[in-house]
Amino acid sequence: MRLLLQRLLLTGLVLEAACAAHDGTPGAAISGTAEPSGANDPAEATNRRIFGINMALDRAVTKPVATAYVDHVPDRVRQGLHNFATNLGEPKIFLNDVLQGNATRAANTTGRFLLNSTIGMAGIFDVADGIGLPHHEADFGQTFGVWGIDAGPAVQLPLLGSSNLRDSLGSVVGLVVNPLAAIPGGAVTAVTSAGAGGGMIDGRAQVLDASNDLEKTSLDYYATLRSISLQRRAALVEDGRAGLVAPASAALP
Repeated sequence: MRLLLQRLLLTGLVLEAACAAHDGTPGAAISGTAEPSGANDPAEATNRRIFGINMALDRAVTKPVATAYVDHVPDRVRQGLHNFATNLGEPKIFLNDVLQGNATRAANTTGRFLLNSTIGMAGIFDVADGIGLPHHEADFGQTFGVWGIDAGPAVQLPLLGSSNLRDSLGSVVGLVVNPLAAIPGGAVTAVTSAGAGGGMIDGRAQVLDASNDLEKTSLDYYATLRSISLQRRAALVEDGRAGLVAPASAALP
């Protein structure tokens, strides 16, 4: 339970960074005083207040850490850490591939994990991508979407950031369910926890410039991120339904 709470807290502190790594959109603080819009966001006033708190945490904690990470860690080391964290997520992606009935994707994920965990030195080098086994995303929110569950209203959870009702449930399931947890031994737990934290910080670091640009140009950060998140998640669900090994959503900004 303590490990789960630690992961939950770390996820919250850098969630907007993680979303940026997948969606190409960073987090930024906004005022919570805007009037609710016509979007599927019945609790918008409350969601905006929570969003402001989450973004304050990003500015106070995650962004400075990510900035220091970029400034002081060499590019090659950061790429290796990025590959390592990505590789640790492959078993969970495999599980969702199976739950979605995507045999081709599941085989692709299995090949990636086996090759990168061995020849790629525990995933530090992404050798699988170079031989035609590209990485794709799959999570429980996407799986629920493939099963036909609607996204539902927008949700802004304390520490957990922007989402919708379906994907929020998927995030909770994803925090609890991890195939690597079935492997006995404290070393595995320590490695996966370190990889998860490092991966999220890496995700925030990759979009530092984009976040600064968005802060300058967006008139409403909350509405912008809500819209882009909706589009991105819809594209991911379509990828899952199509069973694409090289997902079309990877080309989205």
